[in-house]
Amino acid sequence: MSVNLQKGQKVSLKKSDGKKLSRLMVGLGWDAATQSEPKGGFFSRIFSSTTNIDCDASVFACKGGKFVDKRDLVCFANLEHYSGAIKHMGDNLTGEGEGDDEQIFVDLDKIPAEYDKLIFVVNIYKAVDRKQHFGMIRNAYIRIIDPDTREELCRFNLSDDYTDMLSMIAGEVYRRGDEWKFNAIGSGTKDTGLGDLAKRFA
Repeated sequence: MSVNLQKGQKVSLKKSDGKKLSRLMVGLGWDAATQSEPKGGFFSRIFSSTTNIDCDASVFACKGGKFVDKRDLVCFANLEHYSGAIKHMGDNLTGEGEGDDEQIFVDLDKIPAEYDKLIFVVNIYKAVDRKQHFGMIRNAYIRIIDPDTREELCRFNLSDDYTDMLSMIAGEVYRRGDEWKFNAIGSGTKDTGLGDLAKRFA
């Protein structure tokens, strides 16, 4: 049974039977809010249009907790880490449709020993030019799936008020000894793109 996480909660990544998880799929999803959604709170702005919000999921692979090499960014423009351990499954341009909008496959056993953290982020493509922000997004989440069984192990619903936020740090998978854990972060930022986010983690 999947575990619903709260912001800041950490959980060990194991199969449902308690055995070591050697591979995982990170699924990220979101929907554009519509004008018929209730205003106030999470939907605190009135927008003229919320169609075609292009959110991009990416992952920063870190050494010693820091992003140090541009080769360690896996995104729509670089779908596979040079180690072969991290693979982005492709870009969704609108967020439409059921289920995950983007998925990132991670082979934990193949991650080189010097990497200790994978930071999963989502940013809105050309957010400033399009006058779009995460307050125009609803039903955002990040979840961990066992790709061998397709079982959802844990899910974090990102339900804060992200009005005026252009990027989101969704969560991180990090190494503690010989064990991998997931940290539910859910922090919005005003970083305009991956370049600004990279500086944050450097």
